[in-house]
Amino acid sequence: MKAKNCLIFGGSGQIGRNLIRKLTKNNYKVTVVTRNIHQKSYIIKTQANPGYIDVVESNIFDEKKIRKLFENSDICINLIGILYEKKSSSFENIHALFPSILAKLCKEYKLKHFIHISALGINEAIDSDYAKSKLNGETNILKNFPLSTILRPSVVYSVDDNFTTTFMTLLNRLPIFPLYYSGKTRFMPIHCSDLTDIIYSVISKNISSKIVECVGPKIITFRQIIEILLKLINKKRILLPLPLSIANLSASFFQLFPKPLLTQDQLRLLKYDNIASGKYKTNSDFGIPSLRNFENEVEKYCYMWKEGGQFSTKKYNLEKNSSK
Repeated sequence: MKAKNCLIFGGSGQIGRNLIRKLTKNNYKVTVVTRNIHQKSYIIKTQANPGYIDVVESNIFDEKKIRKLFENSDICINLIGILYEKKSSSFENIHALFPSILAKLCKEYKLKHFIHISALGINEAIDSDYAKSKLNGETNILKNFPLSTILRPSVVYSVDDNFTTTFMTLLNRLPIFPLYYSGKTRFMPIHCSDLTDIIYSVISKNISSKIVECVGPKIITFRQIIEILLKLINKKRILLPLPLSIANLSASFFQLFPKPLLTQDQLRLLKYDNIASGKYKTNSDFGIPSLRNFENEVEKYCYMWKEGGQFSTKKYNLEKNSSK
């Protein structure tokens, strides 16, 4: 059987790297587009055997150059997304305009499938620019290429994420940790490997559904997430609910940083639950349930934030045995 060719945008991130390994192990050939081949290619190329992966450097808005990549592609996958705006990249350009270009090219070159990663909970977050741009992107995609499948994951976590790793770093350093909206916002975190399994199943089983909500096995609040992380790294911290006025002030300050810890738009987004809405099918409805437990998975890499690092558990066991 001839190997299918997958064209991936955003392949250097945590989802992309896992997906490249999954696809190439199953006889799919992958072309990955990156804006800086010198910074990213050494990471990307290690994810697959030679002959199964090709790395191309291009500005994602250089339509003339990326157009050529569609000529020999069967499937296009867009993993590109941003959490905050910069001068060089706006929500509207990255989340709405760019996916629209890809969808048009998929239609023009008659690709078998276009898979786009969006985000969970965006229908309700009407006052968030991030959410509105994601919704605009979905509308543009389905208008231009109805055969597309849009995946809406909850928070995606793994050893390579910017979610659990950032929080464990902060919890290691800060004696007091702020809780926005009293930490009541609910999430259904999904492990990166579970999400890549879903993407692979959509491709291999030719699943066609306009929108799929991708969720983990359990609903947990933001406070519970922080408490789990504290438990795993053996830390005790004061969890302080912040009044909205102070939360807005802190977000205004943090968003001035080159890599902001929190922006005002993210604060608005935190008002809304990040769980299955019941309006769309979930991964479980397609027989692809997410089975990885949040606490069990984070425990596998949390040692990097513990005293003693990777030897912390062994050290504890030795001390425990010697006291008998």
